[in-house]
Amino acid sequence: MNTKKRELLDSLFKIIFKGTGLVTIALLAGIFIMLFSNSILFFLKISPIDFFTGSQWDPETHYSILPLLVSTFLVAVGSMLIAVPLGILTAAYLSELAPRKLQMFLKPIIEMLAAIPSVAIGFLGIVLVGPGLAHIFGIQNGLNALNGSILLAIMALPTIVTISEDAINAVPKSHREASLALGANKWETLFKVLLPAALPGLIAAVMLGLGRALGETMTVLMATGNAAAIPKGFLDSVRTITATIAIEMGEVPYQTTHYFALFAIAALLFIITLFVNLLGEYFANRLRKFHA
Repeated sequence: MNTKKRELLDSLFKIIFKGTGLVTIALLAGIFIMLFSNSILFFLKISPIDFFTGSQWDPETHYSILPLLVSTFLVAVGSMLIAVPLGILTAAYLSELAPRKLQMFLKPIIEMLAAIPSVAIGFLGIVLVGPGLAHIFGIQNGLNALNGSILLAIMALPTIVTISEDAINAVPKSHREASLALGANKWETLFKVLLPAALPGLIAAVMLGLGRALGETMTVLMATGNAAAIPKGFLDSVRTITATIAIEMGEVPYQTTHYFALFAIAALLFIITLFVNLLGEYFANRLRKFHA
């Protein structure tokens, strides 16, 4: 009787887990279909060439994603230029150099950064980081790409630090012992042995951090100035794809060209973030296979 009950429970849980997996796949497929079906309706009205090569986003006359795309990548790449060296070096310090007590103190603080609401970080960008940048660079306001990059770097740090530390810790102890036995010091072992050995995991950390930066909405909406023009540098105001969707979707008339245009830029962002996350997973899997 117990055997029959166990088999029945096993079959029931298999059905439940299979069902939840299929529901998840169905939801993703539904999102995919909704985005791309509406995008097709947009491209029936607007030329893809104009959409990808134009220089202006004006919902009444011009629908070019180029200013939004350049702004999105400028802010995201700027955030990675700040977060990647800071995150990897922090992870290296926590993994190899920090005393145990300090490590136990710092790790929860870094992980708590992920729990701060994006609207709170955006508010800090308006009242603290923005005025500071305006004072340093002598500009009228600090709501620009640099402000957004700094804030997104803060938001991406927990992801980069956590995954990078796991990658460094996963390097076999024999690598450290062999390096030290050959006469290398801790710094040489860290930079010439451990970090190169952990490279797939570090790349995965960067890719997942970049995906986090590309998909952020509220912070960039509040802190970057929302100017839908091609920026010339980090001190120019910008408007990212996510900010554009958040600003315009609430007021756009239903099933107009403008309405379908927002689905088109959302679909492109979906493809970009999917590619970045798949790339991150690829390098993470390479790290697992390397250390298996």
